[in-house]
Amino acid sequence: MPRHLLRQWTRRFQPVIDRLTSNPTVQRFAPSLANPSLWHLNRRSTARAVAIGLFCGLIPGPLQMAGAVVLCLIFRSNFPLSVITTLYTNPFTIVPLYLVAYEYGRLLFPEAGAATTFAPPPNTHLLELLPAIAAWMGELGKPLAVGIVLLAITLAALGWVAVRIGWRLHVVHAWRRRARRRGQPVPPWCFRRGARQ
Repeated sequence: MPRHLLRQWTRRFQPVIDRLTSNPTVQRFAPSLANPSLWHLNRRSTARAVAIGLFCGLIPGPLQMAGAVVLCLIFRSNFPLSVITTLYTNPFTIVPLYLVAYEYGRLLFPEAGAATTFAPPPNTHLLELLPAIAAWMGELGKPLAVGIVLLAITLAALGWVAVRIGWRLHVVHAWRRRARRRGQPVPPWCFRRGARQ
């Protein structure tokens, strides 16, 4: 999503953010929630938020969003974006992701056999599916546990790098487009690390 569209989307929530951060209870008991880095988008907080969301999305159970909130407070990253990013895992994507994690874990446990495929019981409701997934995860054991951590770290690193590169390319493209529109030569500094971002 382009940066200006992301900013417009988050600007809709600004009144809610202002109410939350100016609440006397929040200011007294959770002053860290009023930190601007948790609510505003910039290159650093956005990259950290995506990395945290990708990492916490693989946490088993219903602790993904809670984990994202805690890590956002620690690393001062954009908290709504981080929570939204965790939603890449859901009951439909978790099994393929965990199969990838299991294969990743087998690199450290080569003696482990191939993963058993997950076969949900017929006519299962969503709430009944979660215990079945948990039992299947238990059967996969150590390779899955280690693989989840390795895959979470890998996805977080890739997400962080992708956002940083994407943001940089967007800034350079915007400067070049602006310079062409004004009929000016493209400033050489917009290609260097010191360019405004």
